[in-house]
Amino acid sequence: MSQENSAALFALTSLSPLDGRYAASMADLRPLLSEAGFMRHRVRVEIKWLLALSRAGLPELPEFSPAARARLEALISTFSNEDAARIKAIEAVTNHDVKAVEYWIKERISDSPELVRASEFIHFACTSEDINNTAHGLMFRAARDEVLLPRLVSLREKLLGLAHAHADLAMLSRTHGQPASPTTLGKELANVAARLKTAMARIADVTILAKMNGAVGNFNAHLAAYPELDWEALARGVVEHELGLKFNPYTIQIEPHDWMAELFDAIARLNTILLDLNRDLWGYISLGYFRQRLKEGEIGSSTMPHKVNPIDFENSEGNLGMANAVLRHLAEKLPVSRWQRDLTDSTVLRNVGVAFGYSLVAYQSCERGLGKLEVNAERIAADLDECWEVLAEPVQTVMRRYGLPNPYEQLKALTRGKGISKDALRGFIATLAIPEAEKERLLALTPATYVGLAAGLARRVS
Repeated sequence: MSQENSAALFALTSLSPLDGRYAASMADLRPLLSEAGFMRHRVRVEIKWLLALSRAGLPELPEFSPAARARLEALISTFSNEDAARIKAIEAVTNHDVKAVEYWIKERISDSPELVRASEFIHFACTSEDINNTAHGLMFRAARDEVLLPRLVSLREKLLGLAHAHADLAMLSRTHGQPASPTTLGKELANVAARLKTAMARIADVTILAKMNGAVGNFNAHLAAYPELDWEALARGVVEHELGLKFNPYTIQIEPHDWMAELFDAIARLNTILLDLNRDLWGYISLGYFRQRLKEGEIGSSTMPHKVNPIDFENSEGNLGMANAVLRHLAEKLPVSRWQRDLTDSTVLRNVGVAFGYSLVAYQSCERGLGKLEVNAERIAADLDECWEVLAEPVQTVMRRYGLPNPYEQLKALTRGKGISKDALRGFIATLAIPEAEKERLLALTPATYVGLAAGLARRVS
């Protein structure tokens, strides 16, 4: 079977749609969050720790020569899927994934006498979690900064474009599903753009912590071997200067994962904002406020040829639900560990790629849907023109200003549950005992001009 046919069969037989139907959408996440990606990050951590030890002045570990340092750094930069497969083969024997990485490094440097002499300092004094938690920090940072946030920036830019383009397009609001004070289409989209900006900043601002302090977080083995060395300073230097993470000095065997919970909660909150947007846009399409650009050859229904379904927003909504189910479990479970360590976090953390993957599919679908929208201004205007009763609010508010009796109750009797025509409302205004200039201002008001500051708010959102 050819490689192309093998890949197609794998996609068709995968249990997860992320590896099947949506496999092409995962191209940017796969190198970061797959098991091969996890191995590559573990190798990076192991090498950075070994290089730091060689600079620490240990009498048994002289500083590496430039050639040896380059050889070790190359293990990171040239790490391949074939290397990952070899580690997996070693793990089949060791039944321990981190130990397999250590053995692979030893195997790869076995032809260098200088590095062989230093080989027992690979993984020196480390527990597996020293390697895993730092690797996870690197993985999730890259996935956040290089994949999820850039995609969200692109989606939000499309939303901003629509908000600015339609800042002045008056639209009937619907509170409780009923006609309400008018707004503009641009202002409603601006609301979401503003919410996303805040949510994206919260995701970006999560500080990623890591630890490299041994089996229960106290540098026990480190001090047993070299009591004179400032191990905390060394570990902090590797975590912060070599890996770019934030050192956490207070841990058990695992880094407590509170930062992970914060990150996953922040992503889930943003996803909820997008879910809200998807449902609103779905509704506006149903009302006819938007048309969707047709795609040649695309079919909306297997039996109703006329249909153009809002499939992108539906796809996005469904995948956001899948993402948030996993993200919320991760956020609730990961900060909890029995005593100094249990392994429940290990298996759960292997599903972060699932949560991020479903989020990414949802972002792509929502952005694709936004790109298909065409505003039906005539339909929006017609809807407004049928709802002159929404002007009961400004009329009764002006009546309050001038002390007229029971203004709310008068307008309620006039309009509630039965609508009102343009002429009937104007006839009522004409009878009001208010200054003539105020009466003329109310008579000039229409549902399309009663939008408050909506247009300005939409234009200035950024």
